[in-house]
Amino acid sequence: MGGFFGAAGKRDVLADVFFGTDYHSHLGTKSAGIAAYDRQCGLRRKIHNIGNAPFRTKFEDILDQMSGTAAIGCINDSDPQPLLVLSKLGRYALCFVGILNNAEELIERYVVSEGGSISCQNGGSVNSTELLAALINHSYSFADGIRHVWEVIDGTASILILKDDGKIIAARDKKGRLPVHLGKNENGYCVSFESFAYRKLGYNDTYELGPGEIVEITAEGYELLKPAEKEMKICSFLWSYYGYPTSDYEGVNVETMRYRNGEIMAENDRQSDTLPDTDCVAGVPDSGTPHAIGYSNASHLPFARPFIKYTPTWPRSFMPSNQKERNRVAKMKLVPVEDLIRGKKLMFIDDSIVRGTQMRETVEFLYENGAKEVHVRSACPPIMYGCKYLNFSRGTDDAELITHTVIAELEGEEGLKHLEEYSDPKTERGKKMRQAICEKLHLTSLEFQTLEGLIKAIGLEPCKLCTYCWNGKE
Repeated sequence: MGGFFGAAGKRDVLADVFFGTDYHSHLGTKSAGIAAYDRQCGLRRKIHNIGNAPFRTKFEDILDQMSGTAAIGCINDSDPQPLLVLSKLGRYALCFVGILNNAEELIERYVVSEGGSISCQNGGSVNSTELLAALINHSYSFADGIRHVWEVIDGTASILILKDDGKIIAARDKKGRLPVHLGKNENGYCVSFESFAYRKLGYNDTYELGPGEIVEITAEGYELLKPAEKEMKICSFLWSYYGYPTSDYEGVNVETMRYRNGEIMAENDRQSDTLPDTDCVAGVPDSGTPHAIGYSNASHLPFARPFIKYTPTWPRSFMPSNQKERNRVAKMKLVPVEDLIRGKKLMFIDDSIVRGTQMRETVEFLYENGAKEVHVRSACPPIMYGCKYLNFSRGTDDAELITHTVIAELEGEEGLKHLEEYSDPKTERGKKMRQAICEKLHLTSLEFQTLEGLIKAIGLEPCKLCTYCWNGKE
């Protein structure tokens, strides 16, 4: 995934952009950068790899090295950015959040065929941000260039551009899959993926861009360059998993949505007579906790924390470069509260179950520490499709999804023709898939939130939500 933050002010805004970008650290773990505009020095930027160290430790000296009345910052799971670009549109810094699925086709069509060139990394891959710049530079204005990007890419791109006159251009992706917010304070204006980031810095809510909307931001205000599209398909996973609890998207707070979601899941279990008699309800991982609180409140089963994550030295379990080490670190981080585990029947609410690898490690850890039963509820429906719209850190190939793994074991390729049935807990196929996952992960029972329940918890019209990973539809 990734996130960005930018600001334009009457005075130096670099401290705001430093902290604002840092507040997006939950969205990316690979690289980060800041670009700033200063009247004397023009555009400058810093980029660092943050794979094994948090953003703040890598950029803690930047306030002594740079300054500017306008700046943008980005954290992501993909290529280094922002990039500094020189073109017929002038000098500018560019960063984006999203994914370009048809990069090779675009390079051939818009770069190579026109006698141009683009730098390659080891293995022949291309920096997606550099390709994005090449597409933008085909037009004679930034707004037209961004429109061109949205017309030709297969994927998603929300874009920030810092121009060499200190103005910032912000564009929310064409379908509005990702949020883009504007804030205001006495010094100027800011733009942010996460709304809480600017509120914490003293900015007030000003405007949330619509799908495909483009604005130009200065210290004095913002100007509309392109109006919003009518159709929106914002990612539902924002609320169920990767959005920060204190943020709002389309007016819906993440934490309160998760409480509602847990309450609905408990009511589903009660109505289907699958509500287990457990000693406590707990959340796993951290983002599962508010779902668990909601489930506990509605089910009247006590909430507890049978284990605590030790995070001071390993704040992110996915920092190691390979899956085996990531799983090992995830397990090492769990410190048991034996009085709450030994001989107990436990219910855990997970934000989602993708491959099932970490869930299996967690369940083994609980049984090793004396758990009697381990029940699991997933806070979202069964994931049947890997995301193709976002550069999502938890995205994966369809074949690696635990749902596809067990379906293939149950009836081979034929089963993939019946994914809708397997998703439904009331069908025979649905019951068999859940039982097979239980056996594979050593669970006492397993159930998933329904798609209807998730949409109800979010509270937006279904037509405005992307639910592709669950039902194969936008």
